[in-house]
Amino acid sequence: MSPVTAMSPVTAISLVTAMSPVTAMSPDTAMFPDTVGILLVGGLSRRMGGGDKALCLLGGRPILDHVIARARPQVGRLILNANGDPARFASFGLPVVADAIEGHAGPLAGVLTGLEWLAAHAPEARWLASFPADAPFLPCDLVARLGAGIADGGAEIACAVSAGRAHPVCALWPLRLAGELRRAMIEDGARKVEDWAARHRLARVEFSAAPLDPFFNVNGPADLAEAERLLGRSRT
Repeated sequence: MSPVTAMSPVTAISLVTAMSPVTAMSPDTAMFPDTVGILLVGGLSRRMGGGDKALCLLGGRPILDHVIARARPQVGRLILNANGDPARFASFGLPVVADAIEGHAGPLAGVLTGLEWLAAHAPEARWLASFPADAPFLPCDLVARLGAGIADGGAEIACAVSAGRAHPVCALWPLRLAGELRRAMIEDGARKVEDWAARHRLARVEFSAAPLDPFFNVNGPADLAEAERLLGRSRT
């Protein structure tokens, strides 16, 4: 049976290896063709001297390159959420979508943006997988395990957990919550991903933090140096 008919994010657990970001995945060959992935670039990083930290070099490649390599094989389509001039991301060959609401409302606005983009541009999709664009070691089976967590626990949303810490931006969201999320952000002022997710049946899926925490993210120069060390260790 082909992957298109055999797997959905709530029924299968699979492990894949990272793929080069220049290798495009079509919906017919992606791990979960009914899932759209969104890379959340976030705001300017003052601790990195301003600019997009996802564009900082790690192992001679932008951090975003590493994230794309891990996220792309897991989803049918991949988009990038960023405000400002989209031309700075042109070399990655992904659709760049600005926040669906104004005011730099944080990653929850990115989730809403992804859900509404999915509804308008990806009629085959039912799920949104969100990935932080500054986490270069994300699990290659993240979407599979989040989907299994939803199925096993009868949940609506799943997020990752490692070393006792939740990672609400690393999550799987159903399309049907798009309207509810927009109302929550516009009418109730919802801004925190973890708080809004906690209003729903939420599966927390545990990932091992050994030999390294796959959700390690780069926030400042010291983190970038540590990421270089971890990357070097993984190649030996």
